Amino acid sequence: MYVYYFLAAVASWFGLQSLLGGFRYVAYVKQETSKPLPDFHPFVSVIAPSRGLEPGLKENLEVLLRQDYPNYEILFVFDRVDDPAVALVEELGSCGLKTKTVIAGQATNSGQKVHNLRVAVEQIDPRSEVLVFVDTDARPEKVWLRQLVAPLIDEKLGASSGYRWFVPSKGLASRLRSVWNASVASALGENMEKNFCWGGSTAIRRTRFEQLNLRERWLGSVSDDFTVTHVLKEANLPIHFTPNCLVASVGNCTVRELFEFTTRQIKITRVYAPQLWLPLLLGSSLFTIVFFGGLLLLMTRILMGMSYGVLLIVLTILFVLGAAKGFIRWRVIGIPLRNYRSELRRDLLAHVFLWPFASLLYLYNAAVAGFSRRINWRGITYELKSPNEAVIISRDH
Repeated sequence: MYVYYFLAAVASWFGLQSLLGGFRYVAYVKQETSKPLPDFHPFVSVIAPSRGLEPGLKENLEVLLRQDYPNYEILFVFDRVDDPAVALVEELGSCGLKTKTVIAGQATNSGQKVHNLRVAVEQIDPRSEVLVFVDTDARPEKVWLRQLVAPLIDEKLGASSGYRWFVPSKGLASRLRSVWNASVASALGENMEKNFCWGGSTAIRRTRFEQLNLRERWLGSVSDDFTVTHVLKEANLPIHFTPNCLVASVGNCTVRELFEFTTRQIKITRVYAPQLWLPLLLGSSLFTIVFFGGLLLLMTRILMGMSYGVLLIVLTILFVLGAAKGFIRWRVIGIPLRNYRSELRRDLLAHVFLWPFASLLYLYNAAVAGFSRRINWRGITYELKSPNEAVIISRDH
């Protein structure tokens, strides 16, 4: 029991630090979302790589076409001319914008998304001063583009980035995915050295992009955002997290899709940021041993008629620390996602009670990532040899 209580003390310390980090996150989100936007509206090229139809795609693309921003173009990028989403883009029209459909062809020595981006950046408007990358499973607000670009008025910044927040409508698996993802979202904040770019909502000055030779640095990669983050940190350029650009990703998932998505993310992390993977493996292992092992120990002591008061207090402290973090994180997200507050209200109990299972899922993800570098992404199976070498194993047609 002494060993267990020592491990519990360590886990409680980490839980307390995480909760304090949650309060700092809340303060930062409130501070940033209350700032007036600067008068900075350069011509922007929005690049939206896509592959296949997905639930909510039409609604997501409609928002991109109706941004409250004076000067921008959108490049929709596909690997095949017969991709069903091409017809959807043509059906939606341009809404008066300059739009372009780019057929990049099949990737051979990079991830398909990265290949699409490398082709698209060569076809942007000569007037473009800022490049913006967006995922088509994101549903940004109408002022998303204005808010994402605004921080780049500071020419010392490397990039401005938002992140996703899953907004499910039903299903335990969908809500667990949202809770799992929320812990990553709240890792961003005021400390620009710890921030990272998310490929679904990132803006960078064109001159900066070209100066850092990012198009060539992408070659061989399957992760556009990890590569951009690495290059910016290598150049000691800060990444600004823009809370107003926390975008909704609306939809549900099955249990299989939950495990596939979460494990893929951690496998990519294992290859591109191994310094993050090992602490994740150790931290989730510690929590699982203390919390779930403690629950088994509690039941055993109750059944055997042994004292369990101290153990119950320890488990309660651990749970309350995590539940409090989940609650304050859930509450503050209603500021940038104000249009989804009714949907978010349905997720309160999930963020308060499912977080231990999200930690258990992280342990599974990290353990699997330790033995496999093969992922399936948008119907393509890759073997991640290294950050600069991705081998395409197969494609779904």
